[in-house]
Amino acid sequence: MSSGLNLAQQEAVNFMQGPCLVLAGAGSGKTRVITHKIARLIQAGLAPERIAAITFTNKAAAEMRERAKGLIGAPAQKVLICTFHALGVRMLRQDGQALGLKPEFSILDSDDVVSLLKDAGGSTDAATARQWQWTISKWKNMGLDASQAEARAQDDNERVLARIMSRYEERLSAYQSVDFDDLIRLPLKLLQQHPEVRARWQQQMGHVLVDEYQDTNATQYELLKLLIGHPERTDARFTAVGDDDQSIYGWRGATLDNLRRLPQDFPPLRVIKLEQNYRSTSAILRAANNVIQLNPKLFPKTLFSELGEGEPVRVVDADNEEHEAERVVARIQSLRAGDTVEQGGASFKEWKDFAVLYRANHQARVLEQALRKAQIPYKVSGGQSFFDRAEVRDLCAWLRLIVNNDDDPAFLRAVTTPKRGIGHQTLQSLGVFASQYKLSLFEALFSNSLGSVLSARAVAGLHEFGRSINDLEFRARHTTGAEDAHRFLMDWLKDIGYEKHLYDSEDSDKIAASRWTNVMDFCDWMAQRCGGQIDDAAGVTMSRETKSLLEVVQTISLLSALNEREKDQNVVTLSTLHASKGLEWPHVMLVGVTEGMLPFRLDDDAGSEHTSESLASRLEEERRLMYVGITRAQRTLSVSWSKKRKKGREMVSVQPSRFIAEMALDQATVKEDPREKLKALRAEFAKRAAASVPES
Repeated sequence: MSSGLNLAQQEAVNFMQGPCLVLAGAGSGKTRVITHKIARLIQAGLAPERIAAITFTNKAAAEMRERAKGLIGAPAQKVLICTFHALGVRMLRQDGQALGLKPEFSILDSDDVVSLLKDAGGSTDAATARQWQWTISKWKNMGLDASQAEARAQDDNERVLARIMSRYEERLSAYQSVDFDDLIRLPLKLLQQHPEVRARWQQQMGHVLVDEYQDTNATQYELLKLLIGHPERTDARFTAVGDDDQSIYGWRGATLDNLRRLPQDFPPLRVIKLEQNYRSTSAILRAANNVIQLNPKLFPKTLFSELGEGEPVRVVDADNEEHEAERVVARIQSLRAGDTVEQGGASFKEWKDFAVLYRANHQARVLEQALRKAQIPYKVSGGQSFFDRAEVRDLCAWLRLIVNNDDDPAFLRAVTTPKRGIGHQTLQSLGVFASQYKLSLFEALFSNSLGSVLSARAVAGLHEFGRSINDLEFRARHTTGAEDAHRFLMDWLKDIGYEKHLYDSEDSDKIAASRWTNVMDFCDWMAQRCGGQIDDAAGVTMSRETKSLLEVVQTISLLSALNEREKDQNVVTLSTLHASKGLEWPHVMLVGVTEGMLPFRLDDDAGSEHTSESLASRLEEERRLMYVGITRAQRTLSVSWSKKRKKGREMVSVQPSRFIAEMALDQATVKEDPREKLKALRAEFAKRAAASVPES
């Protein structure tokens, strides 16, 4: 099982006697270690269903499942490989009744949360509600409920928000709904308050592996400790795999304290460092090591590579952002036009071999313009999720309501999309009535006394909608297999007139047609899952058996994208540095590497009061972000900056980032103009072509 592993990887795979921390440097083969360790645990006699591997993204979970399956075959299907949030869903569906949750509870998306917060706070302003959402999310990730948040409030604004949070929590409970942060907070509460549930889950967890451990927040760490039996067992069997040098999510609650606390909470902890990088050349790794060594170290390590010295890292300056984008295009073209062929015959000249990385989303605009002008195909990584499209959200609201009749946000969206003659006044009266009698909106519409507040016509319209939902739920429960599911979905869309709704609501038939295509893709995707053709992208391994449509619908709220939509596209990738983590490309261009952008503004936030300690912490995280960007590159890396950039309507002068100097590049590094190189290449090609023409 350990063939092809280096000595450090073998040590990590074979250590099974207690707690283990694997410090996996960038490109050091951490997924390989995790999948081989799963295989080793099974080989040693641990039942596959008692192994859990927890990741942070659906994509990482899917990749790990695929690689585990390739290594150990059928037993991999029984291993729980999922995201933290998918594990939380599983725990709450199984044991949430101890907290008053039905197994069919709903998971609210971001827009639904904003709507609930506006209601709880008596506000009509979405921007204000989103600010509330951000703070409440931060509190929940710290493990605080509304009363604890109010007790710790620093000022009147926080005290008011804590009360809004309390009313928001009441609404979540009434609607039998949870938000994304609750998928960690509530399972933790479940294990803390119910010893019998805790004992059952601890018995199930024979060995827990956690990927990207440095990205865990305080609540996730507490949940992990309870799952593996801390504090009763400091010799608990788990493997945490992470890299303190790649911790870049402090702004959303991730904390390096979790790494600091591991040796304290688990004294027998075995620490194993993976320092051999299989991704990048020595020139690229030297630049990365030079930058990151300036940060204080929890566990010092130095990456090395046996892939050779490689091309020197290039530094490119530009007059402004447009000029910088032109130079990016020229570099892509010159690398594609060059003669260099890598060992093994790979040339790395396809569009998909190139990535342009930047600090903030708005930097993509000028790059997109330059790529379009040069007719270079590209995609913007981390763009709008398929499940964020209005038409897909409409259909998901209907399906959520089928699963959980108490989901009021889903009710309000479904009952008004498409329009069915049920107006705002009717819904407002229904809401007041439901609130008065502590009913969900769906329960209220069937109340015998509803006629006392609504006209007979309004009640009849609501009853018709309620009956259609009940009918859909019955049919969905008894619809299995891809073919039947697809037929069900198409009949449903025809019954509610959804295609007509799209064309009526758009001025452009072309846009309406595009939205209808998205609806068809969604229906195909749902049907395939009913047929057991695709692993569940929510992060929980599904068997290959057929599923009822109702079972598939229950996973929808966790899904963020159609995994298949962007697979194997031969296009240049534009991506933020945060979104690039975990990915790699042969040729990488870091752009906009200037003071104020990377590192991002450290001390000029309006009205902010930062201590020197917090500023130092922010600079360290920005330096880790630079390190992540550098280590995405396999063969070539260029770092560019522009002398001027737009700030509002003005052009302002900027300085190169301190991180460029920190790379400590030697004199062999070329500050080049890729356009000149491209001209020279074209001239050389023209000369060769002329020489090859036979004389007449």
